[in-house]
Amino acid sequence: MSDDVTSFDRWRVTAGEPAFSEWLRSSSEPDWTAVVTHPFAAAITRGEADMRHYLAQDFQFVDAFTALLGAAVASADSFEARVPIGRFLGLTVADTERGYFHRALAALGVNFAAPTPEPVTADFRALMDEARSSADYPLIIAVLCVAEWTYLGWASRAADPLPENFVHREWIELHEGPEFRAWVGFLRGELDRLGPGLPEAEQRRVLDVFRRTTHLERRFFDMAAGTSGQACP
Repeated sequence: MSDDVTSFDRWRVTAGEPAFSEWLRSSSEPDWTAVVTHPFAAAITRGEADMRHYLAQDFQFVDAFTALLGAAVASADSFEARVPIGRFLGLTVADTERGYFHRALAALGVNFAAPTPEPVTADFRALMDEARSSADYPLIIAVLCVAEWTYLGWASRAADPLPENFVHREWIELHEGPEFRAWVGFLRGELDRLGPGLPEAEQRRVLDVFRRTTHLERRFFDMAAGTSGQACP
């Protein structure tokens, strides 16, 4: 992370929404806006995106993402924090989302066990593994928050009626709606609860991971769209 980023304590004095999660998001521009407004994401909301390579690559995150959620459960500082993470892990990732991938990739004729990871896919999995291995709850939540909040960002832009093709429609529905908004709100709330009390050096570590994750999300959509992205710093 560059040293010219304004510290959280200085930033929140004049911020309109002085939440720690908003400091992280606003300090991750322009990548954040590039993700939530990405042309490929917009094509998904219109039912026009070619989902084959995108979903084949995204499916390769399922195991690492599941392990990251497990690490969040293990490293959380309270029972109240563990419960919603465990619930999301069991009901959404292990059940609903996994089932979607199997049906969607089968419908698209993709052998989802075979594709070679793209460089950005490998980099993203490495970052998830780095956060998991740290056993540092705020760092873990930072990665999870970017992954979920950015997807809510583009999915919430979908206009009714949603695409007829279930591959597009259900992918949007998985990342929008009251339950998913509540999940993103929980992740943001955890950062807002813990972040302000961290020493400045730790706040900057969280921001570094948040920004790296956001940049990887941008690279991943660039990959899906067939455009080249810059290497993650």
